[in-house]
Amino acid sequence: MNKKLKTDAVDQLFDAILCLQTREECYNFFEDLCTVNELLSLSQRFEVAAMLKEGRTYLEITEKTGASTATISRVNRSLNYGNDGYEMILERLKKAAR
Repeated sequence: MNKKLKTDAVDQLFDAILCLQTREECYNFFEDLCTVNELLSLSQRFEVAAMLKEGRTYLEITEKTGASTATISRVNRSLNYGNDGYEMILERLKKAAR
């Protein structure tokens, strides 16, 4: 965990997110919290991560998501050298879909 990220304000935000119970609540909260572009950027990065885990090429990912190669590279770096957050969530979603 990045020590610069660990603050009371970030803890409070994460606690708020953990209180969300439905997709509708998520929409309501995140639409208030983020701009449309911020939310679309976050969802794009998550989609890129899923596609990278599936072994898709940068070209395929760019064509489907519109993500730049810089964004794809950043997500790929997180997958390879990050804190395994993407990996954890993608695995949980995969199990939930079964």
